[in-house]
Amino acid sequence: MSDPRYRRLTELLTGYSTALRKGDRVWIEAAEIPEDFVVELIRAVRARGAEPYVRLSSGRISREIGRGVTERGLRLSLKHELAWMKTMQAFIALRGAQNSFESSDVPSEKQKLAGRILRPVSDHRINHTRWVVLRWPTPAMAQAAGMSTEAFTDLYFKVCNLDYRKMSHAVKPLVSLMKRTDRVQILGPGTDLRFSIRNIGVIPCVGERNIPDGEVFTAPVRTSVEGKVTFNAPAVYRGMPFDRVCLHFSRGKIVQATAAERSRELEEIFSSDEGARYVGEFSLGLNPHIRNPIRDILFDEKIAGSFHFTPGQAYEEADNGNRSQIHWDLVNLQDRAHGGGRIFFDGKLIREDGLFVGKELAGLNPDRLAKVLA
Repeated sequence: MSDPRYRRLTELLTGYSTALRKGDRVWIEAAEIPEDFVVELIRAVRARGAEPYVRLSSGRISREIGRGVTERGLRLSLKHELAWMKTMQAFIALRGAQNSFESSDVPSEKQKLAGRILRPVSDHRINHTRWVVLRWPTPAMAQAAGMSTEAFTDLYFKVCNLDYRKMSHAVKPLVSLMKRTDRVQILGPGTDLRFSIRNIGVIPCVGERNIPDGEVFTAPVRTSVEGKVTFNAPAVYRGMPFDRVCLHFSRGKIVQATAAERSRELEEIFSSDEGARYVGEFSLGLNPHIRNPIRDILFDEKIAGSFHFTPGQAYEEADNGNRSQIHWDLVNLQDRAHGGGRIFFDGKLIREDGLFVGKELAGLNPDRLAKVLA
């Protein structure tokens, strides 16, 4: 008998996140996911009159494939995967990981090659399908969170099975304010960052693209970013851990980058292409039940009281024109426990030490938002 929480989650994925309709074709990509959940998802897709197509993989298999990829093989994969993706109306990615660093010894030149050649597949998926990406709770994630597997799994279903329709209403004041904003300044330990978001789209993320969810994002005007930012949440990129990433900007471009013991690897990532040194996203996290980082970006970027800045590709929905094969969300936590910080919109303080100030946005603070979503 499957966990009763599975059904609620599959209903969210098929009925809300991807809003499946009769006749839709749905690509389900599952990596290290319990068979019971995949079966439950297939049934939920069919119950809505849609057609499921499933591909299974694992971290170890992906690592082994990645270590030996060739340009010829990748171009053949591109041809078939892009053609296949173009036949889909929806895409659901279920991603579990027994080891977050499984791909850490895949040569960086192989990862860059795959990212560059296969980018059109993800671009089409992002811009032309109804898609959602879901993490799965594993002992590795529980360990990173400093929790037992059972306690972390309970937290996981709590944050994933929120009433995202209610969240979509709650974020409207923030979306409206960001649409009216030109200049942004962010201050905090190791951070003094200034940029414009004038005339860039503003997108609420409320369960329609990621599960768990809870953020509002836009992008800086491409050449407007000035100053310095230090990210205090640990990160993973291309299977490698990064800590204390610090970036210096001039006219929008990263001109200096350091990361504890991995500054050389950091420079390699930002040398992937021209767009890798410019920022494609700025976002405020606000999921009231996610409070501490676990080195998993789908969770960490949603932490209440955080913001993230993203070197690389911009989304077409909030487009500043930046194009890159990378898109790396880097997170800074601004609650008091992590050092605090302030955010100003057009010179007005809108968030201090991770809490929104003023009556207009107070409903997005964790205690109040948690009550609304209960």
